[in-house]
This record gives sequence, C-alpha cells and structure tokens, in this order.
Amino acid sequence: MEARANKGRQPKKTQRSTAFVTPIHRDYPRAGRTTAGIQKGRTELTKPMITQNEVLEIFRSSGALLDGHFLLASGYHSASYLEKFLVLQYPHHVERLCKELAEPFANQNIDVVLGPTTGGMLMAYEIGKYIGKRALYAERAEDGKGRELRRGFRIDKGERILVVDDILTTGGSVNETIKLVTDAEAELVGVAVLADRSGGSVDFGVPLHALVSIALEKFPPHAIPDWLAAIPLTERGSSHNLKTAPASK
Repeated sequence: MEARANKGRQPKKTQRSTAFVTPIHRDYPRAGRTTAGIQKGRTELTKPMITQNEVLEIFRSSGALLDGHFLLASGYHSASYLEKFLVLQYPHHVERLCKELAEPFANQNIDVVLGPTTGGMLMAYEIGKYIGKRALYAERAEDGKGRELRRGFRIDKGERILVVDDILTTGGSVNETIKLVTDAEAELVGVAVLADRSGGSVDFGVPLHALVSIALEKFPPHAIPDWLAAIPLTERGSSHNLKTAPASK
C-alpha cells in the first residue's frame, strides 16, 4: 500500500463503496395498525416524483460531488464529499428538492418543521412554506454541546414535529435536534434529509425519508488507509473553515 501511495497512484473505484440506491422512505408500524410483514428498521421503497438520477444530476451540475481526502464535520475521513451548499445556493433547486421531501408528510398533521443550522435551517423554511407550518431552527449551543432554540422560538408539549437536515452521515446533528423535541415532550413524526450517506445504517425509530441514499465509505482518524492518507487533506463542514492540511494518521 505504501508503494502505491509513493507512486502517487489514485485509488481504484473498487476500493471505495460508492453505490447509489433509490430514494428511500423507511416506515415503522404504529400502534393499533396491522403490521404483517413489516419490521422496525426495514427499508421500503416508495415511487418518488423525482428520480435518484435527477437528484444526483442536480448535485453534479452544481459541482457538489467531490473527490479527494476530506475531514468531515463528524470527525471521519472520506474520499468523497457532498458539498450541499453548492446545491442550496440555487433557490429553484431548494424549492424542488424540499417539495419532494415534504410530500410524504403533507398529510401527517405536522405542527412544526425543525432543522439544525445551517443547511437544515434553509430546508426547514422551504418545507414549512410548502406545508404551511412554522419553521424553527436548532442552533449550536453556546457551550458547543448540543442544540438549542433561540430568538424566542419554542416547541409546545404535544406538537407534532418533522425534523429535516441536508446530509445524513452519523446522525449527530439530527439526534441533537431530536433531543429538543423529546425535552419539550413533543411528538417526533419523522425525519427528512436530502441525502443519506450512512448507507442506511442510522435509525431514528421514526420514518426517515431521503431523496437518495449513498453508501460512501468513511474512516475514523485512527484507521485511515494508506492510499487515502497520501492525498492532501481538505477540511469541510460548518464546524471548521475550508482549508487544506497535511494528511496524517
């Protein structure tokens, strides 16, 4: 592996898991409902109004599908990155994608659409506009631990909440946002994301709707392969500024 790195050869595609699957909507049984053949966590496919290829083409045409060596906001390293803000800079893309995300929840009696800053904030506003409900934003707590509601925002007990975000990797931001829902004794109805890059490994215990699910391989800092370590590191994400740094294990 070291020899390959020293020769500057790029990794073959077979070394990475970059499989794309269809848009997903994971559904879970409700109390009092016949659930024959349905198990918690099972992925069921719905017929989307927008195809996965159309979603991916929006990312590609926006320059949002990147290859290299990236330090993600989660702390993991990856050879691929989805720069969602290159998509979110276009209002017509945001409007179309959020409309598609909102559709499965349009008749779920949602009271509040809640999203973590920053991408989730844009999406919460657009989805809230589409379904005619309030949009609230979960901001990073001042001590850096978890999320909080500011600016006079509040969630009332019993309200039905839809949590939305841009890219799902480990589920950290979404789980921090969900905690605001449970602390307020409100009801979490579902989660909606533009892209699930966890490969379907994250389970929130409620319906998860993703326009596309992408299995992109990621590595913890102590287990970076040599071929990836040989590529200069680029840090991306809202938790740090974009910059390049020497790759290290």
